[in-house]
Amino acid sequence: MENDFRTSSKRFWTTIQRLRRGKQCIINIVYVRTVVCEHSVANLQCDEGKVLFIYGADYGRHDKTTCALRPARWLQNVHCSRPTTKVAESCNGKRSCTVKASNSVFGDPCYGTYKYLDVTFACLPPVRRTVACEGSVANLQCGEGKVISVLGADYGRPDKTTCSLHGPASQIQNVHCSRPTSKVAESCNGKRNCTVNANNSVFGDPCYGTYKYLEVAYRCQCE
Repeated sequence: MENDFRTSSKRFWTTIQRLRRGKQCIINIVYVRTVVCEHSVANLQCDEGKVLFIYGADYGRHDKTTCALRPARWLQNVHCSRPTTKVAESCNGKRSCTVKASNSVFGDPCYGTYKYLDVTFACLPPVRRTVACEGSVANLQCGEGKVISVLGADYGRPDKTTCSLHGPASQIQNVHCSRPTSKVAESCNGKRNCTVNANNSVFGDPCYGTYKYLEVAYRCQCE
């Protein structure tokens, strides 16, 4: 499977087709594979309105043919490939990103071997984020023909700066107070618009005496 993928064309299309209420919604997801030789720079780019999502990245060498314009002795080790999260950490959520294929960035998985960086990514609609301070309401909205898909939600306080103007300083000191919750997804998934109260009666109280907030990440997807 892995070898089949690596020898396939650099770009292929996956078409997701959903029919609902007589309406057709088609999403074309383009998975792009880009390879850059050691010491070169990978340029990852998306069109306007889309952002990068890295599916996988490897630095090393797993064949003798890619980036092969070097002495043969530098190409012999084909069991030298190290998965890395550094590309995702640098590029996810950005419209464009550059990453240098070098040992200084990724470390050296095999000394004496000429390596390359192999990245697979897609351009997706951006993740929307909304924050509602305790006692207020989070409003999640999508455009026509799209519905909410909640990626994650937390109620509590993981920092001292968010919603810091609405409570006394003594109530924002506890930053180890964050509780993931599925209640927003249960209430909002599949809806075009949704409101959620950010309060203890909905989510419980993960840290008594701390002024909290609700943070939600979601995408708008086809109905």
